[in-house]
Amino acid sequence: MLIVKVIKPLVSTNRIPDFEHKHLQVVQDGSAKKVAVDAVGAKPGDWVICVSSSAAREAAGSKSYPSDLTIVGIIDHWEPDPPKTAAPSPASPSTSPTSPTKPPAGGAS
Repeated sequence: MLIVKVIKPLVSTNRIPDFEHKHLQVVQDGSAKKVAVDAVGAKPGDWVICVSSSAAREAAGSKSYPSDLTIVGIIDHWEPDPPKTAAPSPASPSTSPTSPTKPPAGGAS
């Protein structure tokens, strides 16, 4: 199963007979956009649970459907993890090109 976000409906008026009355949604899976059969009536902005492979065909209503992704549930509450960012490496003051050089302590006479 996948957790994805519904982006927008996909309108396709020319379809095979098995898909005549099925709603399609564009969903975002990470950075990839995919098309899913909507078996539950999701709206744009909803976080949803999707199934794939033979489970997707069965969830869409028939194992004969050529679907490989079907929305099977709308998530009531979901807080996705924030994207991970690389932490900047701290520059040592003694190696920084802009730091002034200090004379050694106890200088020579």
